[in-house]
Amino acid sequence: MSAIRSILHLLFMAVTVVPWALAVIIASPFMNSTKIYWMCAGWLRLVVWGGRWILGIRNHVIGYENLPVGSKAPAVLLVKHQSTWETFAMPALMPHPLAYVFKKELLYVPFFGWAMARMDMIHIDRSKRAQAFNKVVQQGQRLLDKGTWVIMFPEGTRIPRGQKGQYKSGGTRLAVQTGAPVIPIAVTSAKCWPRRALVKKPGVVEFSIGKPIPSQG
Repeated sequence: MSAIRSILHLLFMAVTVVPWALAVIIASPFMNSTKIYWMCAGWLRLVVWGGRWILGIRNHVIGYENLPVGSKAPAVLLVKHQSTWETFAMPALMPHPLAYVFKKELLYVPFFGWAMARMDMIHIDRSKRAQAFNKVVQQGQRLLDKGTWVIMFPEGTRIPRGQKGQYKSGGTRLAVQTGAPVIPIAVTSAKCWPRRALVKKPGVVEFSIGKPIPSQG
């Protein structure tokens, strides 16, 4: 049954991403980046909704009170990366515009990547580490100044449940450079959406938002 549900949810995403992406591409010349973001977040909410009703995956968030308050309050969100699920879920769960730092290769994914290219986010060439970090700092500062939270996965890739990845320093260095606080977020998505697995499992994914860590002083 889980295999059938997993295939249905995959088809659900494939069918809905095409009109969404086309709408974003057509609308992007006439809308500002914040409106484009919320337009895209709408599709991600749809994916999460489908995850609940098709796959039986529910989200439980702890620690909303630890998020900065105010439309211009900066933050660098450093999120544990276990699966694709948190990539979909974070914009659907957060009350604030987010900007992902992601590898540029994702821009070439049909429809999904084409729509991402219209969003004000930070895509980097991971083979050029120095240039990539400079780009993260420059664009990250601009995004934080306008009230967008920057979100990064410090492990750099999805790590199977129960294993520890090597944490990269890019997120904390960005916070130090910009003066923004770090918000650590732990997730348990792999128990429902295992890394590189077609079959998804019903259950509760927990998002635990930690207390802000000052980057200055």
